Amino acid sequence: MLPVTLARFLVEAERKNPAVSADLRFLVEVVSRACKAISIAIGKGSLADVLGGAGSDNIQGEAQKKLDVISNEILLDANEWGGHLAAMASEEMDGPHQIPRRYPKGEFLLVFDPLDGSSNIDVNISVGTIFSVLRCPEGAGDVGEQAFLQPGTQQVCAGFAVYGPSTLLVLTLGDGVKCFTLDREYGHFVLTQENMRIPDDTKEFAINMSNQRFWEPPVQRYVGELLAGKDGPRGQDFNMRWVASMVADVFRILTRGGVFMYPVDSRTKDKGGKLRLMYEANPMAMIVEQAGGRATTGRERILDIQPTKLHQRVPVILGSKNEVERVSAYHRG
Repeated sequence: MLPVTLARFLVEAERKNPAVSADLRFLVEVVSRACKAISIAIGKGSLADVLGGAGSDNIQGEAQKKLDVISNEILLDANEWGGHLAAMASEEMDGPHQIPRRYPKGEFLLVFDPLDGSSNIDVNISVGTIFSVLRCPEGAGDVGEQAFLQPGTQQVCAGFAVYGPSTLLVLTLGDGVKCFTLDREYGHFVLTQENMRIPDDTKEFAINMSNQRFWEPPVQRYVGELLAGKDGPRGQDFNMRWVASMVADVFRILTRGGVFMYPVDSRTKDKGGKLRLMYEANPMAMIVEQAGGRATTGRERILDIQPTKLHQRVPVILGSKNEVERVSAYHRG
């Protein structure tokens, strides 16, 4: 039996699911092609002089890597011309990117983090691309920031790529989570996991322990119980895993369970948190929930948050259902 390519999967999804239009199918295919181009650029590394800093900062005030800029340009160039988008927004840009007037406009908005975990690039650790698709409000004209400010429940689809030992594309169209692996020889993504599910229980957690002294009491309590292991109130040992690339940490959770935490702390409280709602938290929350997990700030479901600005930050706690609910209970208590 021939493998199911991403293109075939999307055609069949369009036939079965009225919510999957031809334009949405084309949009996902174009994003996947951009991810292939980014994967090739990353794979060349020093051979193509793409490692190291770009000598500039993004809107977040963070130093950009050369590959941050390259990945952003690849995604913009790939998606401008197809007629399926009304506008785009990127973590690396101040405001929305308008579709040039020489191209037709479509009904969708594309939001993306072009290179998640780029601080790991120079040490050859997995990084990735995160994206989210929204419908553009009718009559938007030149699309401003307000058009993008939709809660995560309004996402049409979400996905992320992982550029690691193999290049993976994780995708949800709102009916479960699929994983595709890039066949580098033939140049297309092939369906390799059809129904990814996160176990309700786990013995693994992912958090940056160097921030422990800044955490709020509920997170201190929860992580303290995990670290106490068999001698503590949980009565079992837990393992800590922390890649510092959200795409890699979330893929591990999708594969074998776990809980990922980037909680608010005393240093990030005035900003609302560390991770970006539109570019990271919302797409990952949709994927995790579609795989049977949970995603919260500790105090509210991430997908229910009404965004107030394009680069809004939030705390993120997501993964195995029972552990996320326990952390939430500690916040409520």
